[in-house]
Amino acid sequence: MTAIAVVGAGFSGTLLSLHLLRRCPASTRVILIEKNNQFGRGQAYATGNPSHLLNVPAGRMSAFHDRPDDFIAWLRRLPASELDGVAPAAHSFVPRRLFGAYVRGLLNDEIKRAPRDRLELVRGDIQTIDAAARPMVLRFDRDRLIEADLAVLAIGNFPPEPMPVADPSFYDTPLYRADPWAPDALSGLDPGIPVLLIGTGLTMVDAAISLLDQGHTGPIHALSRRGLLPRRHASVPQPPGEAQPFPTTLTALTRFLRQEADRAIAQGSSWQPIVDELRPFTVDVWQAMSTDDRKRFLRHLRPWWDVHRHRMAEAVADRIDAARASGQLRIRAGRVRGYNLVNGMVEVSFRPKGSPSGSPSGSPSGSNDLASVTVARVVNCSGPGADYDRIQHPLVRSLLREGTVRADPLRLGLDVTNTCALLDRSGAISRRLFAVGPVTKGAFWEMSAVPDIRRQCEKLAEHLATLVKQPSATVARGDGSNGAPPGAAPGYTT
Repeated sequence: MTAIAVVGAGFSGTLLSLHLLRRCPASTRVILIEKNNQFGRGQAYATGNPSHLLNVPAGRMSAFHDRPDDFIAWLRRLPASELDGVAPAAHSFVPRRLFGAYVRGLLNDEIKRAPRDRLELVRGDIQTIDAAARPMVLRFDRDRLIEADLAVLAIGNFPPEPMPVADPSFYDTPLYRADPWAPDALSGLDPGIPVLLIGTGLTMVDAAISLLDQGHTGPIHALSRRGLLPRRHASVPQPPGEAQPFPTTLTALTRFLRQEADRAIAQGSSWQPIVDELRPFTVDVWQAMSTDDRKRFLRHLRPWWDVHRHRMAEAVADRIDAARASGQLRIRAGRVRGYNLVNGMVEVSFRPKGSPSGSPSGSPSGSNDLASVTVARVVNCSGPGADYDRIQHPLVRSLLREGTVRADPLRLGLDVTNTCALLDRSGAISRRLFAVGPVTKGAFWEMSAVPDIRRQCEKLAEHLATLVKQPSATVARGDGSNGAPPGAAPGYTT
């Protein structure tokens, strides 16, 4: 029996496992491995806050391309009391926790249907992968191990990276929270004290909504380099027009999108449909761009793309607008330059956007070109960490150290081919080690939203199924273990 190990049971890993079971021969065993207690939800969809809404309409959130209404049908089977007052309709933005429950339900259904030796859920934290062994050996914490013929990294997102400052000692104090999704990120706060959220994207929006939901009345400062907020979704008609080809040079594409947006607005529509029209072709456009254009995009245009592409549900945008109008939520543009502890609070100095940049990082807040805010907590909401040279996860460090994988040239994740095969230090293509989800952003760019990850999981599952059917993919073991080596981690089922 051929074994495929999927490392990570968030949305990407769980969905890939479901598609593997649909496509691979019955002789294939799928081992889904997760270090946390919950399988199937992942960080984004494990939130229990009903105010944290999907930023994609429910009608586009099915786990299966050939069953586009699957999520909507699942919602409609729920009791009204579980819907938090949201209509189970294609245009609705429903709580993210409901989508997490949907994915978890799909996994539970598969556990009930699949033969016991086809799907195994294993709880543990993979520390190393010996990709040279046949079969590969995946070692857990506490000296457990498991064997697999093929393995897929579905390790998701990592916490944000701290802002570089001259004296980083503040990051070791109780006033700083490195992970905005940690249970204690916003706990234990006096409702009236000021808080600083570093970042002004969707993660900041979630944190601000959580603060408002827990009755926070004090100032909420949000700081990013440009001070850009995600735009809101809008129900607007599709503008009439011809389907013009998308340019693949950065300058021409930028000009094209601006012209199309102006045309749509003049015709009574809006810019949102223009951005959405690009979505099915984003990967193609990204891969057709030159490396220099991709670097220019990341350096100059990425923040504007992010706020127009990854938008807020209207109900969420209304609450953010109200908090800003009342003066409670204060958006600031600038770069953090230092921290100074004062009487149990922290004075955060930052250089406002547009001010001179002559003074060194970490200059005291008294410098003429610096501003400051004094807060009781700083929460890093600046977005997922993607520089794998700085990520300290044991598995990532091990694979990079051994040269089994390498960071992609744009420093967005790990280097993969169009079929998601990982490249080693020399650029050689692995035949047995793959990756899926956000870790592949360098090659595919848009790998954070459900429709994009679903499409990638379907393609990778089809590719792996093809490899499994080839005789060279099957490893003769000869030990009668059927793929379960001595010391293998025990299975875990929900």
